[in-house]
Amino acid sequence: MFRTMAEGDLGRVLKCLDDPSRFERLFEATSYRPDWTWVAADGDEIKGVAVWWGFPTSERPLALDTLWAAPDVDDPVGLWAALIRRMPPPFEYHLFTSPGREKAPEVTLRLAAAELAGLGDVNERLRYQWTDDDPLPRRSTRLTFEPEPDDEEFAALFAAIAEDSLDVATREGVARLGALEHSREDIALYKQMRGPRDQWRVAFDQDGQVVGAALPSANDGGPVVGFVGVVPGQRGHGYADDLLAEITHVLAEDGATCIRADTDKVNKPMAASFERCGYQVFAIRIVASFPPGEVAGS
Repeated sequence: MFRTMAEGDLGRVLKCLDDPSRFERLFEATSYRPDWTWVAADGDEIKGVAVWWGFPTSERPLALDTLWAAPDVDDPVGLWAALIRRMPPPFEYHLFTSPGREKAPEVTLRLAAAELAGLGDVNERLRYQWTDDDPLPRRSTRLTFEPEPDDEEFAALFAAIAEDSLDVATREGVARLGALEHSREDIALYKQMRGPRDQWRVAFDQDGQVVGAALPSANDGGPVVGFVGVVPGQRGHGYADDLLAEITHVLAEDGATCIRADTDKVNKPMAASFERCGYQVFAIRIVASFPPGEVAGS
């Protein structure tokens, strides 16, 4: 029987998870919720679990976060696919692994279940981190950084940056909604993150021309690089390094000892910028999503 998690299931669900303390913490924060946690039950025994995540203020989950099956389940792929189909789209599946483990069975079986449930588009993202054991990147002397309190101004800037973007989610969002509406959607998501809105910055060159945007932020795991983007007319001058360095300094000045960030594996210029600024790959995030226009089970 497939059902959402009942009040009496919490202890049994925790025993199924690799990191029960994380589940408890996010459950208390309402980023995990009973109606976002589906179980496959055989009487009182739990045979499978699927956990979705969202912001505490979200009305619906944004990402499938965890898939678990009991060791005696003969067909975990089929079980997981059935659990995934219980949640109506849209959502993504975010699967985390170590570099070099992308083809490990614990990864490929879960991706097979996601594909069976309709999430057939797969994108690999490099997960970077800077720690206070590393030197700070050189702070920019050729750019100035100014706050911009108007969300619509930021949306317009994001829309300009989206032109010819190498970011997979940005390209998909622009194709789905158009550049400005996608940018507004992104702004709304960034505002739900834990980082303060008043740290967002617009970068200008020495002639007063806009270069791009730099957003320090934070999520449930701690400080993160929220957004780095350069407008098309300013690309080719290495300005992404300046923006990333500014974010790193702002977060470090606030006491961050570890700063994390993701970029698509195909976005080689951004990956190179992280590496020049002293960030190192520590994990891989694999994102499975529904192809445009398709829904689960179709």
